Amino acid sequence: MTLLQIQYAVAVAEFKSINSAAKSIFISQSNMSTAIRDLEDELGVTLFERTNRGITLTDDGKEFISYARNILVQYHLMESRFTTTNNSKYHFSVVMHHSTYTAKLFAELVKEYGMADYDYSIFETTTENVIKEVKEGKSELGILYISSFSELVYEKKFAEAGLAFHLLEECPVYAYINKNHPLAERDVVSMEELENFPCLFFEQGDNSLYFYEEIVSAYQHKNVIKTSDRATTIDLLNTLDAYSIGIGMTSNSLMQDSIKAVKIKSSEKIKAGYVSRNNENLSPLGEHYIRKIRDYLDSDAVVK
Repeated sequence: MTLLQIQYAVAVAEFKSINSAAKSIFISQSNMSTAIRDLEDELGVTLFERTNRGITLTDDGKEFISYARNILVQYHLMESRFTTTNNSKYHFSVVMHHSTYTAKLFAELVKEYGMADYDYSIFETTTENVIKEVKEGKSELGILYISSFSELVYEKKFAEAGLAFHLLEECPVYAYINKNHPLAERDVVSMEELENFPCLFFEQGDNSLYFYEEIVSAYQHKNVIKTSDRATTIDLLNTLDAYSIGIGMTSNSLMQDSIKAVKIKSSEKIKAGYVSRNNENLSPLGEHYIRKIRDYLDSDAVVK
């Protein structure tokens, strides 16, 4: 088994077509077919089912491709580390659910390490994209917020993607509302008291409600407004008697002056944590970034 065969197999799995995979790598379809067939003969298993409708992975194929992707990620990391010039930079990338404090801590990390030796990337996106980016090695880690309602669904998705979830903090659930909201004087509110006000959710595309960052559970939200970014959510909170759901942060400068966190009376929790690829250690930057998040979540900045 060669690295080239592994690359070919991953390409076929991604394109679901030997012809398309061959074109993407600029080799002939016959050479691609021969390489895949030789690989299957050597392994003694069938990796791909060939039908008139295209190529699908067998159960053995799914397991093989999971290992293969990890091998390619490690190969490219080693290649960039040892075969580039001294002028090259290390890359550190984080992908996450919508969160102000994680972005703020990322900025602090950039200040500490500087730009001379590192390229940085940080993206706020949907749950599906967080999982995809880390699975494919495009980001080293992904920050997620998981409610007890959706925990089992996430565990299944992580297992399928070859990812491990690391708990950072289990937090009570809070409603963010503006300081002129009818419930602003309350210390604790129930979901029933909130249900007549618009609930702001971050858009998750076509995926099920299990992928929402906020708690959903059995609660039926009568009025829902979906947004795609934090700035829009904050603007809507300031303008409407609406609410969004989070972990009770109080140090966000965008929110301090006009928005407050009120605890929701609920048995549900939000698990703040991160995903990384199985059996892979974080880089020194990754470890330092996670320490900064742990320290923040243990501080007075988060209401317990």
